[in-house]
Amino acid sequence: MSRKTPQFILAFILCSSLAFAEEARESPIIINGDNVEYSTDNKEVTATGNIEVIYKGAKLTCNKLKVNMQTKEGLAEGNARLEDAKGVITGERIIYDFQNKTGVIINADFRANPYFGRGKKVEKVSDSEFVAKRGYLTTCNFDHPHYRFAAKKVNMFPAEKMQTQDAVLYLGSVPVLYLPRFNYSMKEPIMHVQVEPGKRKEWGPYILNTWRYNLTENANARLSLDYRSKLGFAEGFEINYKKSPVGKGDFKFYYTNEKPDNLPEGSSPTEFQRYFMRWRHKWDIDAATNFTAEFYKITDKRRKVDSSHEILKDYFFREYEKDSQPLSYLFFHHSFNYSSIDILLQKRTNHWFDQLDKQPEINYSLPSLQLGESSFYFENVSQFGNYNKKATTAPATNDDVTVARFDTTNKISLPTKVGFIEFKPFVSSRQTFYDKGANDQTGIVRTIFYSGADLSTKFYRIFNVKTNFLGLDINALRHVITPTIGYLYTHVPTIPGVNIRQIDSVDSITRGNTASLGLSNKLQTKRNGQSVDLVDFRITTDYVLDPKSGSNNGFVNNSILANTSNKLHSQLSDLLFKLKVIPYSWVHFEGEATYEHSDHDNLNYNKFSLASYDLSFDLAGGSTFSIGQRYERKGKDEVTASFNWRLSPKWKFSIYQRYNFKRSATLRAGSQEQQYTLTRDLHCWELDMAYNIKKFEGSTIYFTFRLKAFPENEFGFDQSTHRVKSGTQ
Repeated sequence: MSRKTPQFILAFILCSSLAFAEEARESPIIINGDNVEYSTDNKEVTATGNIEVIYKGAKLTCNKLKVNMQTKEGLAEGNARLEDAKGVITGERIIYDFQNKTGVIINADFRANPYFGRGKKVEKVSDSEFVAKRGYLTTCNFDHPHYRFAAKKVNMFPAEKMQTQDAVLYLGSVPVLYLPRFNYSMKEPIMHVQVEPGKRKEWGPYILNTWRYNLTENANARLSLDYRSKLGFAEGFEINYKKSPVGKGDFKFYYTNEKPDNLPEGSSPTEFQRYFMRWRHKWDIDAATNFTAEFYKITDKRRKVDSSHEILKDYFFREYEKDSQPLSYLFFHHSFNYSSIDILLQKRTNHWFDQLDKQPEINYSLPSLQLGESSFYFENVSQFGNYNKKATTAPATNDDVTVARFDTTNKISLPTKVGFIEFKPFVSSRQTFYDKGANDQTGIVRTIFYSGADLSTKFYRIFNVKTNFLGLDINALRHVITPTIGYLYTHVPTIPGVNIRQIDSVDSITRGNTASLGLSNKLQTKRNGQSVDLVDFRITTDYVLDPKSGSNNGFVNNSILANTSNKLHSQLSDLLFKLKVIPYSWVHFEGEATYEHSDHDNLNYNKFSLASYDLSFDLAGGSTFSIGQRYERKGKDEVTASFNWRLSPKWKFSIYQRYNFKRSATLRAGSQEQQYTLTRDLHCWELDMAYNIKKFEGSTIYFTFRLKAFPENEFGFDQSTHRVKSGTQ
């Protein structure tokens, strides 16, 4: 027995039938179609024409459908499409289990952001996994993608990860790379295979290869195998771990037995073993306690022959720029209710690094604490350290210094308000114990007394101005002036610096009598109910009062260095200027300058020694322009400018220029660097075509491909076109 309706659109809802009350207690299957037929004998629904089925968040559309209402299994044919929150699958025919959200799709196309793919057969294993067989995977949504990974089997876990077996990378219809296994986590914006070919003067033609593997849910590894034609092979690995019971970190090892082909004839040796090892770890033990560690070990036989070569500089230049001599240390920090303690163990692991051994250094800090019900506040900073400062050459020399030191400073202050002035006078005493002195004396105790005061106040005036002149959107103006004065007197230490083994600035403190002056000006308005700084201008300087002659340099506490071999006079130190102007959200200006009142030989200059500014514009259509200048009175005067212009939705053009106006013994005037970059949107890729010219280094052409779905990854090729000789213009 069957029922049939000729209606154009019929909503057939299973829960409307009392015969299926058990199913009605679950989510109903809703079937909409031009014609729907229901058979009570075999409990099947057959529908044709513009069919839409909705069940448990999944939507199925097709031209022809048959569903068993007891097993909730269906067969969809003709423009079949299955869509849920995890992705979209289309195919000629879909066999689908609505209850378990599993099924088989024949000749299927699928989409799971950011991937697109196709397979002869796709099995939806569960709500969170499907398998494509004899198909491909790509991030290009064209019917004929620009690139694809063709594979016998593709496992997709939408929004989680994807895996392939026996995959071949195609560019267009050309196979370029075979991958026996490819595993990628969609939670991370990094491709698991990275290949970078290129050519450099020092390396010759090269190819750098990295494979990334997920070892566990919280650990992954990277394997590197690189070839440089002028140096040979190099290999390494890196392990990153996170969410372990004792924190997160990484371990890196890189090794090469370098065989340079440009060594002078008869050189010995001709091979150099070089390796770099690094371990970094961080553990947040609890909200108040953490532990950090770093360890660096370098073996570099080529550096012993030629000190201009360092493995960090030659192979990991970005890390070298950040820190050419990284520290090896263990650091422990714990915060108490009103204080904190830090324990540092630092060891020089590479003998040519100019670093200080701290075995250990313990710091205790008690910030401002009110003394009972009084108006006084107490502060304490204490440090104990066992230090070893060695020369960068072996064996040990007279330059080696070993000393144990305990240093403690106790400060009492009385914050108060005198009229409209915030006034904070203070006194402090600093005691430093050394186990031995410069002349092998034992048990030296140095005492230094400090006194001083900090004063500040604030004045402001509101101008009732409301205007949109030049689009400035001014809604009242508030001018705030904040003057500050800090005075510090440092008494002559009881032990002169010549009797102390010099480790750091603590040991070189001398008498000081200094006032720190500051003046801040701000111009503010309100936009969208919030306060905005239109202008922020600050001036700071120090005034040295009655400096005395002596054998040591400077007033280290106040960052004032002066040659005190002769009688000096009270004087202003350098004036520091900082200016920030933001008239519009798309215009930003920042500048700073140092006005040198006098040099360290007490000769009046009254000139700017340093000045710099940066001005940037965010223009319409995604275009930007910026210009900046760096001026050094005894160095360079360099202007940099960059302009990025979107020519069309597919094309971008950018220019970068660096020009030096000053000529000196070490600098040449004129253009220092130019770069012109044309960027083309290739649908799923972006291609940068750049031409770079550097003075004394020649010109280079760069081609860089970026996959838009993974902009953090680059596939680059660079080729030097020519090199100028040193000394030529």
